[in-house]
This record gives sequence, structure tokens and C-alpha cells, in this order.
Amino acid sequence: MTANAITLVVQSPKPLDDARLSRLVKLTSASAVERTAPTQARLTAANLRLRAEVADLCHDWSWDAGWMPSAMRFADLGLVVSDMDSTLITIECIDEIADMQGLKAHVAAITERSMRGELDFAASLTERVALLAGLDASALDRVYHERLRLTPGAEALVTACQRQGVKFMLISGGFTYFTDRLRASLRLDYSHANQLEIRNGKLTGRVQGRIIDADAKRDLLIETRERLGLAPHQVLAVGDGANDLKMLGEAGIGVAFQAKPVVRAQADATINAGSLDGLVRLFR
Repeated sequence: MTANAITLVVQSPKPLDDARLSRLVKLTSASAVERTAPTQARLTAANLRLRAEVADLCHDWSWDAGWMPSAMRFADLGLVVSDMDSTLITIECIDEIADMQGLKAHVAAITERSMRGELDFAASLTERVALLAGLDASALDRVYHERLRLTPGAEALVTACQRQGVKFMLISGGFTYFTDRLRASLRLDYSHANQLEIRNGKLTGRVQGRIIDADAKRDLLIETRERLGLAPHQVLAVGDGANDLKMLGEAGIGVAFQAKPVVRAQADATINAGSLDGLVRLFR
């Protein structure tokens, strides 16, 4: 894909400021600007080499930005792949489970460092899950019903996929207890996550099978893409943490959603100010 085939799309929950937009057009040497809505503009042939500078400005302005294939429509996708915790849903499930043990602050601190890429994901997950040993499995049901909430725009995104015939896959470093229920309630096509070991109604503090880490997320995306006969450019992936980077990198379009700095720096598009369905509006 050449630079001329790329359009910089900027959007915000509020009307775009004309002076800031003019500054962005000048900075990127865009050949044209199209105001598609008061809250959105498309900058044709913007200089892709200035992606880092654009990302910093838009972050400061609470604008969302995406470097998108110019003529691509959302319906041209074949697969959307999403992380779960702090992406499709608003919480980190393991932190809320740990709260039932009185350990939320401790576990949340490990989670945060892991999502920033400061800790090995598999090792940190093993450490955090071990702290849950002995907890009654009913705690999972409490988290699901009392604390789990869909991210604003999540249902609209899934509906757009279903309406346009785009498959939706949920891949999580969290747990199947939650992904299975979300897959059923939202009618998702696929879901993958870690399996907590439960014996005699209590968590053992162990995970069964392969841990869904960054490599596993990437591998599952590739396997599904190939099974569906899709080209890389037909896949969009969205996530927020360092363990999503390989998955985002394998997708034709990688979207950082309210993400850690290390993820924003490498994504094709960022959504920090808007809702999750803002990624649909990045397309023609």
C-alpha cells in the first residue's frame, strides 16, 4: 500500500476546531481535506511519516486519528478481532475477581505493569491467578452480573459487523467464563481465552492449557484469517495492552482503544476520546 492510498481520518465527540484542523493539514502536507461531518475530517495523501507527531497532537486535543486505506469500506473487511478486558468491556476481570479476595490493589498493579509491557504476560498471569486459589467459583458469577459492563459503542460495533457480514472474534488474556457468556449474549462468531481450573467449587489458582498471551493472540488471528480465506488487509484488530501488539501488527488495520502509550505508538488508528464504534466511522 502506497502513501497516496492512505487517508488520515480524524474525529472527535465534539466538533473539530478549524484552526487545529488547518494546523494538521499544513503539518501533514495533505493534498485535500474533506469535512464529512462536524466531528470528522478526512485528509487525503497526508504524510504517513509524520504519524508519531500526528498521534501526539491528536492525543493532546482529545481527537481520534486513523491512517486508513482511502477507498476502503467497513463492509470490505472479513474479520474484526477484539481484546476483551478494557476494550470490549470496561473492566479488567482478574482485578475484579481479586477484589473478592481483598487483593484488588495488588493484582491491579501487576495487571497495569503487564499491559504496559513491563512484565512478561504469561508469568504475570500465572502470578495473579495463583493469588485466587481457594476463592469460591461463585465469585466469577458475581463479577459477571454485578461489575462487567460493555464498553460504550461495543454493541453498535458488533451490530455493524453482523449487518455487513463481517465475522467477529473475541480473543482475551482473561478467562473463558466471561468470553463464553459474551459470545452467547452478543452472538459473536468466535471466542478464545484462558481456562481457570476449578475443583470442588473453588479456584485452584491455576490455568488449564495454553496461556493466551501475545503469541497465542497472533496465532489465533492468523489461523482464523486463513480458515476464512481472507487477505491480511481484510482483518481489523483492536486492543489496549502490550499483549495485543503482535495481534494488531498481524492485522491489516490495528486499532489502539484507550490504550497504553506503547500500543498507541504502533497502531494504525487510535480511539481515545470516542466510543468503540468510532472505528466503524473510520471507513468510507
